[in-house]
Amino acid sequence: MDLERHDFQLDELVERIKANDNRLVALQVPEGLKMQALGMMDSIEEESGAKVILAADPCYGACDLVHDKMQMMGVELVAHMGHSQMNIDSGMPTHFIPVTYDGTPELAAVLPILEGHRTLAQSRLVSANEKGEMNEEVAKESFLDAVGRVAPLTGARLGLVGSIQHLHLLEDFKDRLEEGGFEVEIPLGGDRLAFPGQVLGCNYSGDTPSIGHYLFLGSGDFHPIGLVLHTGKPLAMLNPYTGDASEMSFERIERILRQRFGLIMAVDEAISFGILIGEKPGQMRRNLAIRIKRLLEKHDRRGYLLALDHVSPDLIDFYPVDAFVNTACPRIAIDDSKRYSKPLITPYELEVALGEKQWEMGYQFDEIP
Repeated sequence: MDLERHDFQLDELVERIKANDNRLVALQVPEGLKMQALGMMDSIEEESGAKVILAADPCYGACDLVHDKMQMMGVELVAHMGHSQMNIDSGMPTHFIPVTYDGTPELAAVLPILEGHRTLAQSRLVSANEKGEMNEEVAKESFLDAVGRVAPLTGARLGLVGSIQHLHLLEDFKDRLEEGGFEVEIPLGGDRLAFPGQVLGCNYSGDTPSIGHYLFLGSGDFHPIGLVLHTGKPLAMLNPYTGDASEMSFERIERILRQRFGLIMAVDEAISFGILIGEKPGQMRRNLAIRIKRLLEKHDRRGYLLALDHVSPDLIDFYPVDAFVNTACPRIAIDDSKRYSKPLITPYELEVALGEKQWEMGYQFDEIP
């Protein structure tokens, strides 16, 4: 990682600590910055005079706050780095540091991919009204289709999105892409998203029928996988760190969909379910978990509410239930299901298994609004 080109905004943090005369501060950083955290702690302590505690547990997002634990230690301010603020009442002062990267990749490498995806989106527009009634077998095949599974399009615009470190590039890239002949939209999401064009692993609420395909500015495939699963739309990726361009493989998405299909079929005859409730402030969906328990009772099944801070196989696999329904971080069921000895499904997948939702609606990604 090229740390010299990242803006960690420590000066602003130090100024806030001094202004409020904070004596004990907690620093929470994502996994990719843990190696640099001790150096940051030295700088903050030397420049502010405060003592700094590193929240060393895994941190995967702004939903993953540590405020209760830190309050018990007497912490006066939490500095949360690498993510933007969500619609969460943290209960104590929090200083969010998005961390931006000063790097602008060239567009040329990704243009051929975008042109191919635009053609695909335009072809979907033409066939938008051709789908008729489906029998169950056809509906199940449609469920497994990586592209075109969701609602028909009303446009073929390019949706421009990115991870928090690169959102400052979006307006410039929008201008450059429009000069190249693309119709571009930077989507506006719901309350959980702090900035236009932002995507999270659990929220892609900015998607609209007028967007036919996407360009993601960022690294890794965590956000792209979720975006394609949620939208059923082609996605190109441009990595600002390396300049590399690629696309999210339809084959990869279809493999994930086939895995989800298999898990839905696997719980068809399950009688007992563990319903997982996340204890983290931004992942706690208690009402959804209770609704699922009532739904299971309606279908003569049993549901047991299990509350956990962290969800992992060693913490749940031993319970004598047939399967688990996850209401904590939506990505646990999608990204980690192979690690569990029993089926781990989403609330939507349970509804399909129970016949409450229909196959022909296409796969629906579990979001936290």
